[in-house]
Amino acid sequence: MSFDGTVTRAVVHELHNELTSGRITKIYQPSQWEIVFTIRAKGKNHRLMLSCHPVYARVHLTTATYENPAEPPMFCMLLRKQLEGGIIERIEQVEMERIIHLWMKGKNELGDIVERKLVIEVMGRHSNIILLDPATDKVIDGLRRVGFQTSQYRQVLPGVTYLSPPDQGKSNPLTAQHDSFIASLDYNAGQLSRQMVTQYMGLGPLPAEEILSKAKLGDRQSLWDSFYHWQQDMLAHHYQPEIVISKNRPQFASIPLTHLKGDHRSFATMSLCLDAFFTDKAERDRVGQQTQALVQKLHREVEKNKRKIKILQKEIANSSKAETSRLYGELLTTYLHQIKRGDKSVTVVNYYDETEKEITIPLNPTLSPNENAQRYFKKYQKLKAGKHYNEEQIQIAIEENHYLESVLSQIALANLAEIEQIREELTEEGWIKKQIRKGRQKSSQPTPSTYTASDGTTILVGKNNKQNDRLTHQVAKKTDTWLHTKDIPGSHVVIRSDHVSENTLIEAAMLAAYYSKARESSQVPVDYTLVKHVKKPSGARPGFVIYVEQKTLYVTPDDQKVKQILNNK
Repeated sequence: MSFDGTVTRAVVHELHNELTSGRITKIYQPSQWEIVFTIRAKGKNHRLMLSCHPVYARVHLTTATYENPAEPPMFCMLLRKQLEGGIIERIEQVEMERIIHLWMKGKNELGDIVERKLVIEVMGRHSNIILLDPATDKVIDGLRRVGFQTSQYRQVLPGVTYLSPPDQGKSNPLTAQHDSFIASLDYNAGQLSRQMVTQYMGLGPLPAEEILSKAKLGDRQSLWDSFYHWQQDMLAHHYQPEIVISKNRPQFASIPLTHLKGDHRSFATMSLCLDAFFTDKAERDRVGQQTQALVQKLHREVEKNKRKIKILQKEIANSSKAETSRLYGELLTTYLHQIKRGDKSVTVVNYYDETEKEITIPLNPTLSPNENAQRYFKKYQKLKAGKHYNEEQIQIAIEENHYLESVLSQIALANLAEIEQIREELTEEGWIKKQIRKGRQKSSQPTPSTYTASDGTTILVGKNNKQNDRLTHQVAKKTDTWLHTKDIPGSHVVIRSDHVSENTLIEAAMLAAYYSKARESSQVPVDYTLVKHVKKPSGARPGFVIYVEQKTLYVTPDDQKVKQILNNK
């Protein structure tokens, strides 16, 4: 992926057409690096995403909704104070750089008209969102403050004069001429696409490789013709945004990437393309940030239980000596008359053995014969009780790991609201401490997700154990069909129909496999039965059920088919 200058140009052109003269009505900061503006323009509301995330930095219109913190961060409150109610005058790109200027005009606390400029620098880990006073070119504040210790070239701090990022000495590709273009490339050095990226600002690797792919090998005039055609498309704002999945790697660009083989998906606008590309990635990133410590803790608990099971299994193996202790005790009781205090051992006939072989029994010389016999009986009882206890502990550890692995598989595909439900569940089960948070916290209802099969049948999916319990035991009817991966942690899936077609059954089974620990596997076994055959044992953990009269089918989760089902809400 590459949010280069060509993508920036396409986005700025779109934003200029859609948002100029629009009024900023709301400003939110859903995460550490993201700002979302709601802008009323041309009779409708638009959501503008501004991100300076170190990996997912971008600017585009979005249709996604975001969870906002109960208390807005300081930078968000500053933007609200300075920009809410303001009018967007113009949106500009700095030549072909990944720098966007939003010019806005509004009123200050005294009612005077003031101008503000928001600078968005999309530059990987150096990305930033900076609010300026254009009258003085002073920084009002930046989302990422940069002090002298971080950068000696320029600082981003309140009151400091704004400096643009350092010039890399590149030329603007939109003003390149034939002779200068030909002269800028060394054909003997090879890697012409990389040379173009090095020579021209904003030209990323993907468009450079596309330009090169349309030229004849070794023909300078042909390469110029290909470059010139691209240049004129950029100048005329002729964009054809697309996402290409090549070698399982998704990439996006403002032009068709015909040189890449793979799945090509075109979009009407650059924002739609970026929204489709980043929304899921950004959501997973936010979830990953909030669940990293939780996932690590659960993995530690799983590994601790695995070690515990190994130790207990060794102890059970040692408890095989229990029968030997019982045998020694019974033989000593029989042959007490042959033993004297002080004997270190005694050899007697083992009448439990059909061959009546002799056996030597170690003795404690400080004990009487009867005390030695009782010592072996006590040892037998202790080993027997220990074996039973260890077997119980192993079963508890196995059940705990099954539960924890089911939670881990749910976290892997959960959104922020579902993560909160998982946290509540783990708190109730005693795995994590209750978190004390400021403000009133709304506990979201564990509502299963609803999808529609290709024949119109409703399919319900529980995304965590709270949702699983509610779906199976409260929402589903007795005559609905219930599905779950066989002996694999995963989601409960319910088909809301008394008469289920074979195709719907397969689609529901795919969802069950996809929302399970086996989502990357093939031929995943999925059990299905009627809801009336599914029961929750008394005192069982959330999500745990037993069921009977089930049948099993095998499915391989297909990403394209699953996405089609997930999009049918």
